[in-house]
Amino acid sequence: MTQFLEKAFREIADLPVHEQDVIATIMLDEILDEKQWDAVFEQSQDKLSKLAEKVRGDIREGKIRKMGFGEISTDC
Repeated sequence: MTQFLEKAFREIADLPVHEQDVIATIMLDEILDEKQWDAVFEQSQDKLSKLAEKVRGDIREGKIRKMGFGEISTDC
């Protein structure tokens, strides 16, 4: 465990039990969320590779043009 994390846990230990539980819940939710994002990202690597290759092909074929933020349409 890093010294920074140890310091955070020491500070948390001084809080009332309810607040400790709230912080623990937030931390566990964040850890679970990160694991879920990692799994989704891992499963999408093939799709992302194909999409990147398509974009590279579009660039080679001149189908892409550089635009500034002022040129991007916000109409949906």
